[in-house]
Amino acid sequence: MRIVHHANYVRWFELARLDWMDAHHVPYALYVEAGLNYATTHLTVDYHAPARFDDRVEIEAWLETLRGASLAMSYRVVRGEEVLVTGRSEHACVGDDGRVRRIPRAWRDALRAKWEGGA
Repeated sequence: MRIVHHANYVRWFELARLDWMDAHHVPYALYVEAGLNYATTHLTVDYHAPARFDDRVEIEAWLETLRGASLAMSYRVVRGEEVLVTGRSEHACVGDDGRVRRIPRAWRDALRAKWEGGA
C-alpha cells in the first residue's frame, strides 16, 4: 500500500514524548536512575490521512495535563501544513516494583512551570 503502518505512529509518539522530556524537563534516564518509569495507561490515535514511505513528517508533542502521579501528552503528526495523525497518551509514574509513585515534587514543579508556560 506504500503507506506507513498504523502502529508506527504509536512508536513515533513515544519517541516524541521522550524527546520532549529531554528538551523541556529532564532526560528520561534520570527517572530510570531514580527507580521510576512512566507506564502508559491510555492511548488514543486518530488517523486523518496516511503518511507515505518517502514523506518527511514532523511529530509535535506537548504536555496536556499533569497530576501528582500522572501526566498526559498530546501529539500531532504533520506533513507540511497537513495534519496526518493526532493522538494523546496518559502515563502513570511507577516505581521499579510497578506500584504507582508520585512524581518527585521538584520534577513535578518543573513540569508544571513548562505546562503553564505552554511548552
